[in-house]
Amino acid sequence: MTLLTKITLTVALLISIAVPFGAFAAGEKTRGRYKTALAVNTLLFMGTLAVAAGLMFTGNAVAAETAGAAANNAAGWGYLAAALSTGMSCIGGGIAVSAAASAALGAISEDGSILGKSLIFVGLAEGVCLYGLIISFMILGKL
Repeated sequence: MTLLTKITLTVALLISIAVPFGAFAAGEKTRGRYKTALAVNTLLFMGTLAVAAGLMFTGNAVAAETAGAAANNAAGWGYLAAALSTGMSCIGGGIAVSAAASAALGAISEDGSILGKSLIFVGLAEGVCLYGLIISFMILGKL
């Protein structure tokens, strides 16, 4: 990739991040501005991703000349798998903890004796993140 292509993609990525936050901050104080900012952010990010993929994958195909290139490719996929297992499990765990913790706080405010039971459910939701981290360590151990 040329320097101009790298600069263009960097600027496009920064714009795809900055524009939705600017629209969010400048928008009216309504509930709809969250959805609008998220939609604009998703649209710009996916557009940047599509342009980046188009720029990276155009060109001539070249066959791998050594087995070392295939090993590097497999290591790259392994690192990607480890990152995805950790990232996606933490996103899912965060969603689960947000729901469980808010319900637990509401229940504890009504009856303080159920603190232990509610903490168990929050802990189970956090366990999802730890399972993803363990899987990523297992993947990295194989590389």
